[in-house]
Amino acid sequence: MNRKKVLILAGVGAAVIVLAVVCMLFFFRGKDGSGGKGGSRANTLALAGEYIERGEYQRALDLLDGLLIADAGDDEARALRDKAIAAGRGDAGKDGDASLAAAAEAFKEAVSRLPSGGGAGGSSGSGSAGGGGFGSPGASSAMEAAASAEAERRAAQEALAERRRAEEAELARKSQEVQSQMRAVNDLISQGRSALERDNYPAAAEAFKEAVARLPPGEGHFAAQKYAEIGDAYYETYARNPAGPSAGELLNESISHARQAIQRDPGEALPHYTLGKINRDLQQWDNASTELKEAVRLDPNNYMYSFDLGRVYFNARKFADARQTFETTVHLKRDFEPAWYNLGGTLRVLGRQDEALTAYRQAVAVKADYAVAWREIGRILYGKNDFSGSISSFTTALRHAPNDLASLREMGAAQSAAGDYRGAESSFTRALEAAPDDGQTNYNMAVVKIALDKKGEALSYARKAVDSSPSNAVFVYTLGLACEEAGDNNSAITNYTRAASLDKSYLRPRINLGRLYLENGFPDQALAFLNEAYSVDASAFEVNNNLGAAYAGKEDWERSVLHYEKALSREPGNSTVRVNLARAYVGAGNLGAARDAYLAALRTDRDNWDAIMELGKTCAGLQDGEQAKRYLQDLLNRNPGYERREEAERILGGL
Repeated sequence: MNRKKVLILAGVGAAVIVLAVVCMLFFFRGKDGSGGKGGSRANTLALAGEYIERGEYQRALDLLDGLLIADAGDDEARALRDKAIAAGRGDAGKDGDASLAAAAEAFKEAVSRLPSGGGAGGSSGSGSAGGGGFGSPGASSAMEAAASAEAERRAAQEALAERRRAEEAELARKSQEVQSQMRAVNDLISQGRSALERDNYPAAAEAFKEAVARLPPGEGHFAAQKYAEIGDAYYETYARNPAGPSAGELLNESISHARQAIQRDPGEALPHYTLGKINRDLQQWDNASTELKEAVRLDPNNYMYSFDLGRVYFNARKFADARQTFETTVHLKRDFEPAWYNLGGTLRVLGRQDEALTAYRQAVAVKADYAVAWREIGRILYGKNDFSGSISSFTTALRHAPNDLASLREMGAAQSAAGDYRGAESSFTRALEAAPDDGQTNYNMAVVKIALDKKGEALSYARKAVDSSPSNAVFVYTLGLACEEAGDNNSAITNYTRAASLDKSYLRPRINLGRLYLENGFPDQALAFLNEAYSVDASAFEVNNNLGAAYAGKEDWERSVLHYEKALSREPGNSTVRVNLARAYVGAGNLGAARDAYLAALRTDRDNWDAIMELGKTCAGLQDGEQAKRYLQDLLNRNPGYERREEAERILGGL
């Protein structure tokens, strides 16, 4: 019996850490945003008026912005909005600044509690699963973020260039005086952007302030564009260092300018995109999707808008919506590899593994050195038991990202599954050089060392795995297995018992405990553990096979037959089980069934000498002397040195 079959739990699938930023007091557009018509609109206007009377100007503006976005020609809402703005300038000049300052402090306080190296999240991520660990397009590791950062930077440059081309075309239609004014504003905004890139925030603020002051009158659309650009510039500066000391102030400026842009022209897409990204980073998924959907509606050809909307849908667990949105993105921009990658991750979550594989392969077709996409291809192929393809993909991932521990560990798992224990040993050795205390890798290495019959080394790695996670039943079981391989049955029993207590549904330690007690002549103790296993899985091959042996040891032949038959139903070609079943039939007095079982076993294993011997004895018991002589004489002729030759000759002599 295959008593030491061990499953490698390689941790296929990246672990995902989501960094949460809490308690932001900034304004974000609410979920509704529509305002509606009729009674809904009237109620919204009435509520906004009440907020203005109570001095809650920002809450009023939130409601009125929603009405104006739904209907830019709503003069009543616009008038009430202007009233709120005017009142707010006088009354909220000081209080508004104070609340923004408080919000900035709250933000900085939240960011200060993030783990080292963390940010506010929301960068492009993996679509990997894994088990458990399936990474998400919206909450990624540093490697996933780095993998798409360059592509997103190129996309931002393309978008800026496209805006510039559109502005130049519009500029050409203006009078010479207005053109001069607009170009001066553009130059000042470029100057402010340059200052932000140098982290010279006062100089940036001064340039932007002058740009706003010099906006040509009567050019509302142009003004909205410029406010939007300033807001996005502040956001991009914040995004480069979301845990920096000025992060709160940068976000304040970004939100303020984005809102000003929307007030001047609700049809401008960029400020909605900026607010959507901010909400995304703060994991306000409903608000983020509202803003990003509006950006997509206003500019349906901008692939970055749909891309970020897809990531927000994914994080909100709206996977079907995410899939459709990523498909829109790759339709708009087929050479944008992060969209293919994120589409692959979404399809994996939806259980569409073959389609996910196609998406990941599209990603690497665009970017051949896209290491994380190669890693995901390796994971999918591993799950399809294509270990050769999996190993090849992980190898490619490591060629482009030699320090990617996930690919290294999972390649080791694929090598082990393929029976290449030497290769797995090498991969896990490299992984442990980088992370010597990683419990999963130490566990996997212990399993490989057992397969390579390196008993002492297996014990060492198994102990490290257990030290890293003492309550992990699989790790404790593997330590027991390593102890048993090293000949320390007492320690093996101790660890098997502990593993069984840690996981009431874990079969393997109970099977091994039953086997050990059975081998050492304690069938009652064996039955206790094996029946526990049987209550968990009554159809398991090893459970029934060992129960058959345990009941045979107690000469409870009917139960022995029952369990051997169940074991055989799971592995019909197992001649060893069939021979044991035949012996149980003999014990139960069913010699005809025993004869048939022996004959069936010999059809798949004609040189099973003990089966031939037992078949001859069974035929003799059935008073079929001719068949008994035939089988016993054949045995002696083909195996003259058979260890039970004297017994066979004695039976032949009596026939």
